[in-house]
Amino acid sequence: MEVAVPKLSHSPNLAGQFVELTERFLKSHDIKPISRDGYRRRLKQFFKWCSENQVNQPDRSTILEYKRFLKKLGFAANSEGAYLVAVRTFFAWAESVKLYPNIAKNIKGTKKQKGFRKDPLTVNQVLELLNSIDRTTLKGKRDYALLNLMVRTGPRCIEITRATIEDVRQQSGETVLWLQGKGADSKDAFVVLTESTLKPIMEYLSARGSLKGTDPLFGSTSDGNLHQRMSTRSIRRIVKERLRGISLDSPRISAHSLRHTTVTLALMAGASVQEAQQLARHSDINTTMIYAHNIERSAGVPEKKIDDILKIHAS
Repeated sequence: MEVAVPKLSHSPNLAGQFVELTERFLKSHDIKPISRDGYRRRLKQFFKWCSENQVNQPDRSTILEYKRFLKKLGFAANSEGAYLVAVRTFFAWAESVKLYPNIAKNIKGTKKQKGFRKDPLTVNQVLELLNSIDRTTLKGKRDYALLNLMVRTGPRCIEITRATIEDVRQQSGETVLWLQGKGADSKDAFVVLTESTLKPIMEYLSARGSLKGTDPLFGSTSDGNLHQRMSTRSIRRIVKERLRGISLDSPRISAHSLRHTTVTLALMAGASVQEAQQLARHSDINTTMIYAHNIERSAGVPEKKIDDILKIHAS
């Protein structure tokens, strides 16, 4: 049976109407709080775009235009896909409760590119990056401890933001840092802090002075919000500034490159794919396999073998 399109108001309060619908949509789905927040944020983006473009009654062409808008924003394929999934899921629900037709039905998602959008650092680049940091200041101690942790254990920026001092604990005779991973409601994963990782963190914490266990593990060094929790944007900015300090200024080198570096170095050092997967906390081992494939591809260098055979026949 064809679902009638509701006559939505042409008043400027269109976004407000959809806010109510969004909350009804979220209450009807049994999802984790963190997923609920993600849906709310992504739907807010869509309805804000509709309002700004004076779209009062969105149709299929609206979804296609919004898809092109997301492409222009330069989102990674996964992020772009998440925004589209939120919109598709919302309109599927809206049709199921006879509020609005499913105008997003059969709209294709974004195609994931093979490989990664960010490059890892080489061993020499890692050493140069860490050695470039002046550790005599509070900011230097923090930045060194932060980047050193990111290179050696591969936490995501959001995981670092959520980490508190009391998350550094003992586990099976090892010092570990408990993390609240991507999509998790609690701190249910950890990374091992070797002496080379732990010592700079403790030196930084000692320089901060009196602390509580619930204080953020890494805090701001600005006068206005000294020691307060840093945002993911702040962490990315710090890493980018330090990378630029050693002349690594490329759109393919960023804070996420340090996570790629962790997995790459682990595999290069002899870790199994399964061990690297546990370290990176990849839900799909095929993600980890991309790293292994890239290392294997670089090690063989068949292009050099082609050079060799051509040299033999040319002589």
